[in-house]
Amino acid sequence: MKPVSDRRLSDLVSVGVLTRVFPPELVDEVVAEVGRTEQRNRSLPARVMAYFAIGMALYAEGSYEDVLGQLTDGLSWASGWREQFTFPSKSAIFQARARLGPEPLARLFSRVARPTATAGMPGAWLAGRRLVAIDGSCLDVADTPENAGFFGRPGVNKGEKSAFPQARLVALAECGTHAIFDAVIGPYTASELALADELIGRLESGMLLLADRNFTSYALWRKAIATGADLLWRAKTGLRPEHVQTLTDDSWLARIRLSTDKHAEPITVRVIDYTIDDGRPNPEHYRLFTTITDPAVASATELAAAYVQRWEIELTFDELKTHQRGPRTVLRSKSPELAQQEIWGHLCCHYAIRSLMSQAAVHAGHDPDRVSFVAALRIVRQSVAQQGAFPP
Repeated sequence: MKPVSDRRLSDLVSVGVLTRVFPPELVDEVVAEVGRTEQRNRSLPARVMAYFAIGMALYAEGSYEDVLGQLTDGLSWASGWREQFTFPSKSAIFQARARLGPEPLARLFSRVARPTATAGMPGAWLAGRRLVAIDGSCLDVADTPENAGFFGRPGVNKGEKSAFPQARLVALAECGTHAIFDAVIGPYTASELALADELIGRLESGMLLLADRNFTSYALWRKAIATGADLLWRAKTGLRPEHVQTLTDDSWLARIRLSTDKHAEPITVRVIDYTIDDGRPNPEHYRLFTTITDPAVASATELAAAYVQRWEIELTFDELKTHQRGPRTVLRSKSPELAQQEIWGHLCCHYAIRSLMSQAAVHAGHDPDRVSFVAALRIVRQSVAQQGAFPP
């Protein structure tokens, strides 16, 4: 049902701090770009549903009605508008989600998400290069035939399948701020390398990409360096680079060749070998490959220390999956399209929180890592329901 008032829900719904990161005008523009603008006046227009998809991530354990209730708590009740409004049913909300689809949320994320670290921010830079990391993670989705057919399931012991289908997420995150600024969503049956191949071409000059050894491949390295970005990746076990020259800091230059094509051009890398002595009987050995070949730009010790920042993307996934979504929480959407919409909503929500945390850290002169994500999440949840509305 539509409100009796001539003001639409999209003109009055308050989404607190989310509108600072995703302004209503941009939401409308993105909706129009992907052809989801309504042909007639609806009680749940596309703008509201875009914010609703982000709100589902903010209140992951709430029902449809709970989420919409939180988003509308900031209405100007004093005008009597509430009494003139019939709250949409769960079925109406579901149908509005289906009309919106995943594309507007994916486009909204790509339009807004950017690295947020400022110059000199701790843990964000090395030799004038922005530290970013790539990694993958999986998310449990609702156990329906549609989701199982599209996403697939991981295998478990004794030939059985996992209880839930899983979506695979590969993302680029800024190490110093935990801001995820690019991502690809695919089925569990797609490999991390296949999804990374789609993502890695979007790097930019001035970045230093950190990656675990699972991503080390001739093709991905070639594609990544073509963007102008620098790389610092852990080498796969058993890979034998051809020694060229030992450098002043005991790192060395080497050539990597594609074993399946002897005519392929070799890659020149700088190799850094070191062992972390953490008191265990068999300390772990690390071998890194990097495109920064001059020790005067970044020493082997500096690069080894920088590689530790790769773990920040693991903490980023923990923020998204454990604290924002909730531990052991399964995504609620029962179709692949809505499951993808829900994941993009989670990414938008996490980026909104992290970008605001970066602004707060800069204002206070703190390292963003010292700002609590859990506290920021709680504050954002509270702020969404506070009074206030964006104008028609």
